[in-house]
Amino acid sequence: MATIDLSPLYRSSVGFDRMASLLDSALRSDTGATGYPPYNIELVAENQYAITLAVAGFEDSDLEIEVENGVLRVTGKKAEENEKREFLHRGIANRAFERKFSLAEHIEVTGAALKNGLLTIGLVKNIPEAMKPKRISIGSSTKDLLEDRSKSKEESAA
Repeated sequence: MATIDLSPLYRSSVGFDRMASLLDSALRSDTGATGYPPYNIELVAENQYAITLAVAGFEDSDLEIEVENGVLRVTGKKAEENEKREFLHRGIANRAFERKFSLAEHIEVTGAALKNGLLTIGLVKNIPEAMKPKRISIGSSTKDLLEDRSKSKEESAA
C-alpha cells in the first residue's frame, strides 16, 4: 500500500489538528480489520443520525457504549458459557468485538436500544447558537448605521 506524507498539512495549518489526525489514523488503520459486527449509519432527520449494529446473541449486559474524545466505542463481550455444547455447524458469531466511530464536533449520543438483535444508537448534532448562520436585515439609511457604530466606540472608550 502506498503511504501518504501528511507533514506538509501539519506545517501549514493551524487549528486543524483533529482533522489531520483523523486522516492520519484512517490512512494507517489496519486494513485486515474484520467487518464484525456489521452496521448501518442512517440519517434520520436533518441533524439526527442512528447507528445500528447487528449483535445477535448479545444481551444488553454484554454490551458497553462509551464516548471519549470524539470517539464512540461499542464493545461486546459474551459471558462464558457454563454448559458444554456440541455444534455440527457454528455460523452465529458470539465473539468479542470492539467497533469505533469518529464523531464530528457537536455530535452527541442521545441513547441506545437493543431490539431483535439490533443495537441502535441515537445521535444528534447540536450546533451552538453562536455558530448558526444569522440573517442580517438590510436597512435603507447608512447614516443611522454609521452613527450607531461611532456611539458604541465612544461608550467603550469611556
